[in-house]
Amino acid sequence: MKNRKIPMRQCVGCREMKPKRELVRVIRTLEGEVTVDVTGKKNGRGAYICKNQSCLSAAVKSKGLERSLKTSIPQEIYAEFEKEMQHFETG
Repeated sequence: MKNRKIPMRQCVGCREMKPKRELVRVIRTLEGEVTVDVTGKKNGRGAYICKNQSCLSAAVKSKGLERSLKTSIPQEIYAEFEKEMQHFETG
């Protein structure tokens, strides 16, 4: 039986390589909107981040999301991401 290759992605917060399914995808659409992509299939430039608060705060501090998405991200969007991360950690 053939072994399936597991796609690996790097978290922009902790910079660790992890399986794609363990990470959350954040995208910048063609219109310039930055959102969380729970399906992982939406069109746009993507960046991956672990499903915990510490990686999000590390990505904010190092501006890893901004660099990966090649756009500036307002504080309101970071606040929304924090709410999303709390949802992932509890549920």
